[in-house]
Amino acid sequence: MGIMINMNDKIYVAGHRGLVGSAIVRSLEAKGYQNIIRRTHQELDLINQQAVMDFMQAEKPDTVILAAAKVGGINANNTRPAEFAYDNMQIQCNVIHASHLVGVRKLLFLGSTCIYPKFAAQPINEDALLTGSLEETNEAYAIAKIAGLKMCQFYKRQYGSNFISCMPTNLYGPHDNYDLENSHVLPAMIRKFHEAKVNGANNVELWGSGTPLREFLYVDDMADACIFLLNNYDGEEHVNIGTGQDVTIRTLAETIQSIVGYSGDIVWNKNMPDGTPRKLTNVAKLHNLGWRHKTDLREGISLAYAWYKENVNSSHGHKE
Repeated sequence: MGIMINMNDKIYVAGHRGLVGSAIVRSLEAKGYQNIIRRTHQELDLINQQAVMDFMQAEKPDTVILAAAKVGGINANNTRPAEFAYDNMQIQCNVIHASHLVGVRKLLFLGSTCIYPKFAAQPINEDALLTGSLEETNEAYAIAKIAGLKMCQFYKRQYGSNFISCMPTNLYGPHDNYDLENSHVLPAMIRKFHEAKVNGANNVELWGSGTPLREFLYVDDMADACIFLLNNYDGEEHVNIGTGQDVTIRTLAETIQSIVGYSGDIVWNKNMPDGTPRKLTNVAKLHNLGWRHKTDLREGISLAYAWYKENVNSSHGHKE
C-alpha cells in the first residue's frame, strides 16, 4: 500500500481546467476529497519559477497532481516544437522542484503513451521506454514528458521523495477539444458525424483506410486510476493507464455514427495517411495492482456525445 491521501489533505491539481485535470477534480470530489486547490493560468503561470515557488510556500499542499501541460495536435507539435519543449519542461521542473522543497508528501506526474518509441513492440510495456527513436511529429512533447518522469525517479532516488508517474493512453470525454484543426480522432469524428446529421449531408469523409488499431480510455476512468495509484503505488517505475483493448478506426467510426444517429455513408480517403498500424498499452502492471477500467467504449462515447451537444454544439462550436 502507498501513502494514503487523507480526506482532509490539501490536494493541488495543476491543470484543473483541461480534459485530464477536470476529470481528476470530478473524481476527487465524488470520492469526498474536499480540500482541492486550483489556480487558473491567469492566477498562476506555472512557467514562472518564482511564482510557482511563492504559491507552493504559501499553500504547502500535502499532495500534488501534475496534469498541466502544453498540448496540441500534429500541426502544432510540428510547427512549434521549441514551445512544446520549453513550456512543458519549465512547468514540470518548477512544480516538481517546488514540491520537493516544501515537503509535498506525494506527487503524481501525468505523461502520455507518446513517450514510447515509434516502433515499440505491441502491446507496449513500461520497459519499452528509451529503447528506440520517438515519433518525429511529437518528439518535443515526448522528450519533455520523459524528462518529467525521470525527474520523479531521480528525486525519489536522491531525496526519498514519494513522486510517482503514470502514462495514460488516448483519452476522451468531457472538456475534450472539438476544434477540427487540432483535435484528436475520436472527438473529431463526434463533431463530423453530428454536423453531417444536422446538415443532412450524404456522406462523411474520414482519413485513411480505417484499418489502424487504437486504444481509447474514458477520461473519468483515467482519473479514477490516478487516485487509485496515489493511494496504492509508491514504485519508481511509471505505470501505463489504459484499457488493454483496441479497436480499428473503422469500428470506432461506425460506433460513433450509430451513437450520433447519422444515416449517411462513410467515405474513406485512402490518399490520406493512416499513421502507426497499432498502438496499444500493456496494462498488466495496473491490473496486478488491482485496478481495471469500468466504462466500455460505447458507453463512454455516448457520455462524450451528450457533453458535446450540451457544451460545444450549443455555443456555436466554441469550446468554453
